[in-house]
Amino acid sequence: MADRDELNAVTPPATDASAVDTGRRQFLKGSMLAAGAAGVMGGWSMQMSSTAWAAGSDKPEKEEVNVGFIPLTDCASVVVAALLGFDKKYGIKINVSKEASWAGVRDKLANGELDAAHVLYGLIYGVHLGVGGPKKDMAVLMTLNQNGQAITLSNQLKDKGVTDGKSLKRLIDTDKRDYTFAQTFPTGTHAMWLYYWLAAQGINPMKDVKTIVVPPPQMVANMRVGNMDGFCVGEPWNARAIFDKIGFTVATTQDIWMDHPEKVLGCTGEFVKKYPNTARALTMAVLEAARYIDNVKNRPQVAKLIAGKSYVNAPEEVIVQRFLGNYENGIGKQWKDEHPMQFFDGGKVSFPYYSDGMWFLTQHKRWGLLKDDPDYLEVAKQVNQVEIYKQAASQLKIPVPASPMRSSTLIDGKVWDGSDPKAYAASFAVRA
Repeated sequence: MADRDELNAVTPPATDASAVDTGRRQFLKGSMLAAGAAGVMGGWSMQMSSTAWAAGSDKPEKEEVNVGFIPLTDCASVVVAALLGFDKKYGIKINVSKEASWAGVRDKLANGELDAAHVLYGLIYGVHLGVGGPKKDMAVLMTLNQNGQAITLSNQLKDKGVTDGKSLKRLIDTDKRDYTFAQTFPTGTHAMWLYYWLAAQGINPMKDVKTIVVPPPQMVANMRVGNMDGFCVGEPWNARAIFDKIGFTVATTQDIWMDHPEKVLGCTGEFVKKYPNTARALTMAVLEAARYIDNVKNRPQVAKLIAGKSYVNAPEEVIVQRFLGNYENGIGKQWKDEHPMQFFDGGKVSFPYYSDGMWFLTQHKRWGLLKDDPDYLEVAKQVNQVEIYKQAASQLKIPVPASPMRSSTLIDGKVWDGSDPKAYAASFAVRA
């Protein structure tokens, strides 16, 4: 189970507003607004119906919105929405706040210090059901990105012949000792990717190894001093481990689930009910930023922006290559990834599919975080704000899928489509 210290970690104060203003001025000098949205795509439809906004007006009820983020490459759309001025187009001002841990993000969302956040998909669902902290109604406004995380193993394992999952399994079976792997939050995405990948290799993450919780920016430092054998985290911290010559990438998360959901724009259910127009305006601003970032010509400039100390605080060269889909694993392999981190893809990335949220619940059940099967679809309908998303997409002429469910095949060959979540959750041979 998680280290309780990390679950109750205290986060630093918000980023200085002057730093944000300076960043905006610098970024605007070399930036152009993105082109219009892509047209209707196969299986997608435009949602252009008129909507009666709150109190008969579409004016945001709350004009300043405090949005938290963790220093990871996939915070880019939230940061760009604030710095490039997409927020102003919709009558709001986004104040971005750099946080130290996911536990801190959780606590600040719950107590109202943050209105919304760049946050782990599974964290939102865990809090909603009371298994990732005190129970509170939560909401997902949109998906921020797909793909772009990885599992890093230490060079000490490489020195013992480990280069892939099979050789890791062989070492754990023959060289008996405590093996420690880190993830970033007990109910979060990185925990689920790590557990899923280990299980696919025949390694039970609950029995065969020890798992600990470490905030993303602290992963590399902890591996350097020997506190773990491997970790799962977002970029750029996997690339940073290679850059610092202390680890190598054994798998990307797109290897585990091609085009998987990752971070979301999350908030409390109370925020959506109290400020529906603000929630929609925030969604629109971040959608425009996501569309801007997905233009590959803009990515080097965005990488330079988020590399700054106020944001990811990592060398630009560590961020930019995987941001562009150019990978090396640190042990001789280089490739152009066909499914790198994406933020928009014509709107397909951004839609808050019910089935995506339900998948995290199945894994929470698999690993014993949930004792009983919830009403998977009902919970997803409570959390994922599909109607607000459709309103925002309609205003931006962004297509939305015909169904809030989608189908995917994961690394172990299992197909997930959300049709029978209880059976799916119970179908895994390796489980808690």
